[in-house]
Amino acid sequence: MTEKLEKKDRMKIPRQTMPEQDPKVRRSNFQEVPYGLTEEQALLEANRCIECKKAPCIPGCPVEVDIPGFIALVQQKQYAAAARKIKETNALPAVCGRVCPQEEQCEMVCTLSKKFKPVAVGYLERFVADYERENNLIELPEIAPPTGKKVAIVGSGPAGLTVAGDLVKLGHKVTIFEALHKPGGVLVYGIPEFRLPKDIVQAECDVLAQMGVEFRNSTIVGKMDTIDELFEMGYDSIFIGTGAGLPNFMGIEGENLIGIYSANEYLTRSNLMRAYDFPNNDTPIIEGKNVAVLGGGNTAMDAVRTALRLGAENAYIVYRRSEAEMPARAEEIHHALDEGVQFHMLTTPIRFIGDENDKVKAMECLKMELGAPDDSGRRRPVPIEGSNFIMEVDLVVVAIGNSSNPLIPQTTPGLDTNRWGNITVNEETMETSRKGVFAGGDIVTGGATVILAAGAGKKAARAMHAYMMNIPAETAAAD
Repeated sequence: MTEKLEKKDRMKIPRQTMPEQDPKVRRSNFQEVPYGLTEEQALLEANRCIECKKAPCIPGCPVEVDIPGFIALVQQKQYAAAARKIKETNALPAVCGRVCPQEEQCEMVCTLSKKFKPVAVGYLERFVADYERENNLIELPEIAPPTGKKVAIVGSGPAGLTVAGDLVKLGHKVTIFEALHKPGGVLVYGIPEFRLPKDIVQAECDVLAQMGVEFRNSTIVGKMDTIDELFEMGYDSIFIGTGAGLPNFMGIEGENLIGIYSANEYLTRSNLMRAYDFPNNDTPIIEGKNVAVLGGGNTAMDAVRTALRLGAENAYIVYRRSEAEMPARAEEIHHALDEGVQFHMLTTPIRFIGDENDKVKAMECLKMELGAPDDSGRRRPVPIEGSNFIMEVDLVVVAIGNSSNPLIPQTTPGLDTNRWGNITVNEETMETSRKGVFAGGDIVTGGATVILAAGAGKKAARAMHAYMMNIPAETAAAD
């Protein structure tokens, strides 16, 4: 497959399908579902790239990965070099290859997609990143001479890790403050092992540590130290990437009953604190037999698929719109259906019902119909009068979105936020209303994707470098 194929022959190659665990097997384990491409499949998929002149996939990527460049290296069987090509602009290829919604970004604008299926960029990204790691071929990038400048990064999610990777390469001393006991932010507490293994995230963090990034875990900025106190400690600039960790609830009767979790708590207990391995790990979790997850996003899919693996006999998605309006990735919906998740569309709970011990035993629901589009562009769900019915449940997970973590805005005078509590920034530089303080990721946008957070981190890193070195922003962008 190293021979140069004619364009018309490349178009005849079908998009490769990634092998994965059998649904009947995987629904009872927490091992990763897709196995990754074989080398033969990776070569076939790489040869589907028609090397178009405009390469719309590059601007389609929020971190501007040289996609044709790394795919050309795959074609030449230079897999580790391909991974390093990605790392020129993206510090997290093994993560993004698994959880980035490429179908909405680089693959969506792929020239091939006009008549055929787009090149599987994410599959190839995962393949080369895994190859580099599994074969011990990781090489640290060149680090610039020390600048004498110190950077504090609050939060070790994808935005914070991206800022750290970019700034440490430029010679700055970088320290990441993480509230939890392991780095990774939403990558470790919010995404299940079967979708993103923890050792993958840890490996990416380990490389940053080898590059010189210092991690201070179990440190809550805003409580233990404030933003102002970090400046007093000698940090020259600060990046806030604390995410959208404040769960939203429905505000309906019975929501405080035992057995009703926020998706944040449910997934954190299971993912990061390994409650699924109780009592070997000492964090318990309620294991319901009839589990309802409220919501239609990726977090809802993660929660309902986790419930199956924790022994649920019936795992339900309860969503107030139809499947066409669900924001979850098509791949995640497909995996959930394959595993036996039952979807209750156009349905919304209006109250929870408890037993004599104040434990949830049922919920009253209403059927909905779709009306005119709302601000999101999706058709607004409208209740159908008299359609009430009772659904028996013994565990409910509320996955209807999150609000921004309020701790740092509450403890940082002069830090402006919008009406939703998100930190407001200059969208070109990610600088906040406080001089020397930058922010990005879900704390700015509200809940979004890993790659959009990483893209914000890249913008912030360029601007922070310019700020600390007192150089024009366009000069920093070229560094």
